[in-house]
Amino acid sequence: MKAIVIHGPKDLRIEDREPEPLGPGQLRLRLATGGVCGSDLHYYNHGGFGAVRLKEPMILGHEVSAYVEDPGTSAFAKGQLVAVSPSRPCGTCKFCLEGLPNQCLNMRFYGSAMPFPHIQGAFREILTADASQCVDATGLTPGEAAMAEPLAVTLHATCRAGDMLGKRVLVTGCGPIGTLAILAARRAGAAEIVATDLSDFTLSLASRVGADRVINTGTDPDALAAYGADKGHFDVLYECTGVAAALASGIAALRPRGVILQLGLGGDMTLPMMAITAKELDLRGSFRFHPEFAVGVGLMQKGLIDVKPLITHTVPLAQAEDAFRLASDRSRAMKAQIDFPA
Repeated sequence: MKAIVIHGPKDLRIEDREPEPLGPGQLRLRLATGGVCGSDLHYYNHGGFGAVRLKEPMILGHEVSAYVEDPGTSAFAKGQLVAVSPSRPCGTCKFCLEGLPNQCLNMRFYGSAMPFPHIQGAFREILTADASQCVDATGLTPGEAAMAEPLAVTLHATCRAGDMLGKRVLVTGCGPIGTLAILAARRAGAAEIVATDLSDFTLSLASRVGADRVINTGTDPDALAAYGADKGHFDVLYECTGVAAALASGIAALRPRGVILQLGLGGDMTLPMMAITAKELDLRGSFRFHPEFAVGVGLMQKGLIDVKPLITHTVPLAQAEDAFRLASDRSRAMKAQIDFPA
């Protein structure tokens, strides 16, 4: 089978790999679609992020949909479309037993160089997966089903925020996670959503999926200042850039006892602790997901969340590197996906 393997910065190869054997409780899947994620781009452009570096070749990818080829002993049917969760917690460590599977000490998350040996990813023609990872995606396109993973990230963050009904929300950074956060916040009942970014293209998509106002902080760097009057305006901040300046401007616009949801992973940042303390703000990290994956698939199936506008490019497997180049260009791409041959 063909697999997309990263060897180092800008060293992406399509290689032949042997499929993994089918084990108890597993399915054999034929990949349909894979979406290029921000972490995939970090490996492609830089060979890693922060302290996480590639130490061996690694199959990339964790946003995927697939067709069941061999259901094994599961209840799935041959040919059925499924969304495949990359989250594979052990179920037995202390955090799994406490109901925090996203914090699993033995997590096997597709396409991760955090542990060594690395956890190989899902961008391969034939994928062996646990039945528990697979969610029926009937009624969705393969591209929509592959969006379940980033959608789950924002649904988890929204759960971390608590009550969203009637809240005023600021989203800093309108890449795929930021725009999906807009969809998640609106579905949870947000009354007002303002989004910021440096790209007019991504901001146009933020407007399309429901932002009430979009601000290009590159061309209008002082536009958020008005929201800082009288100790701030917003109840919730989704910080999706991982950039200290975006976090600081967002904090200035938050009202007392507002909630900061930190999703962006840009490395360690200097925090405006005086403002956080004086305003009694809650700073809440949000990392991965688990039960939200199936919830996201269900929301898409019911037509309650529409991710189709965010899928801007789809390229064939043979041209996979084009998807990485496109996904790196925020002036013309939101979500680039790779179409695997039937």
